[in-house]
Amino acid sequence: MPVFSPARRWQPAFYPFKKESLGKRVLAATERLVKGPLFGCRMCGNCLLQSTAMICPMECPKGLRNGPCGGVTPEGKCYIDNTRKCVWRCIYSKAEKRGTSEKLLEVLPPVDWDRAGTELWTEVMKKIISQGTFKFIGSRFSPYREKRKEIWDNVFRPIRQPDWWQGDGEYHKPLNVAPVSELERALHSGRFVVTAEMAPPQSCDTEKLLSLIDQIKPYVTAINFTDASAARPKMSSIACCNLALDKEAEPVLQISARDTTRVRLQSDIIGINAMGVRNVLCISGDSNRVSQSPLGNMNILDVDSIQMLWILRRMRDEGIYLDGRIIKEKPCFFLGAGSSPFALKPELQAIRDQKKINAGAQFIQTNIIFDPGRLDRWLEELDKRAMIDKVYILVGVAPLKSYKSALYLHNKIPGVYLPDSILKRMGKAGDGEKEEGIAIALETISALKGTRGINGIHLMTMSWESVIPQIVKSSGLI
Repeated sequence: MPVFSPARRWQPAFYPFKKESLGKRVLAATERLVKGPLFGCRMCGNCLLQSTAMICPMECPKGLRNGPCGGVTPEGKCYIDNTRKCVWRCIYSKAEKRGTSEKLLEVLPPVDWDRAGTELWTEVMKKIISQGTFKFIGSRFSPYREKRKEIWDNVFRPIRQPDWWQGDGEYHKPLNVAPVSELERALHSGRFVVTAEMAPPQSCDTEKLLSLIDQIKPYVTAINFTDASAARPKMSSIACCNLALDKEAEPVLQISARDTTRVRLQSDIIGINAMGVRNVLCISGDSNRVSQSPLGNMNILDVDSIQMLWILRRMRDEGIYLDGRIIKEKPCFFLGAGSSPFALKPELQAIRDQKKINAGAQFIQTNIIFDPGRLDRWLEELDKRAMIDKVYILVGVAPLKSYKSALYLHNKIPGVYLPDSILKRMGKAGDGEKEEGIAIALETISALKGTRGINGIHLMTMSWESVIPQIVKSSGLI
């Protein structure tokens, strides 16, 4: 176990893709030998330690560089490898103790793979020399905190925030004033909105999908098509969105970071805008760990969900690609993100969600919620950070089909927790399981309506889409 880090390096260190000079190879080997045991360093070539409480985020099995996913277990373990602590939970906790939590709001860049495996010490020394070596060393003993911070940032900020990224921790208000989609228009009007999630088919047959779209379209504002949920291949979210448009339904494109590269992300967003899709939801996605054998690469994501938001927001508002090229006809879309309000302490989860809002999220879809009262503290923390009025929140609601499905959600799905009272009700329901599950969903919706900061619900029926009309009518939301 690394001396200054709570976990261990999950994968071996990176090596450069091209042959370096002997001197650089020796420096890289030395850096690897020093930083590996101390920090679990993977030699990404773009060190972020100064922003992450001196714990390397590259120890995360998903390679997340901007915060945890929703897969933190109640014991604080990683759901991909439950023998290890969640690295990001440790980062958040350590930053909280050190009083540096606000640093976690800085949107950090993806790996520049041209630098991966190469040494960083030469660049650090050049920055120190440019500041003045004695000035830099002397600043570490200065009684003036702001002076220490300024000189330290002058050295390390250009390293972690290269010119092609320039991330920050500030809120970036969308430049679009008028709503660009029906979903945004409905939320902007102040209505309590209903959206639904639909699982794409596992074959090329679209008959059932089209029938379900027709069936639920009158009852919801938008339909979210999942992107290979549970890391299992199904019809693509893009194809489903196109079919929904043909049916004059409002689609939400879901993009999972797990299967997305920075090139594919930017290409797809230009394509879906040409198709007429205006709602985009960026999520981390389930790890290949929950898929079936043979498992895909679990090593690293090319971009995480917050980096996706940052890239897409800049494409829309600034009209530039990640490589700096100008987009002549800018795309327009309504950007969303996912949230697991109970994954961390409310104070820390609010930091994670504020970062998403700052990066570009205009609406948030939460994980499935069965205990609405527990949302209050999370909403209070977002309100303290002045985020409630900067984002629309859609709370995930799921009608339980059976006691077995309730246990599965409670025990197997990270970030989803069912109170004992709900489990007992489902256990005692007998042949009336479905009716009891619908009743619980209606009670949840009733508790959410009128709550400040909650702008609607997102129905996740887990392939039980036919129940959506009944729930919407019975809840009085039609």
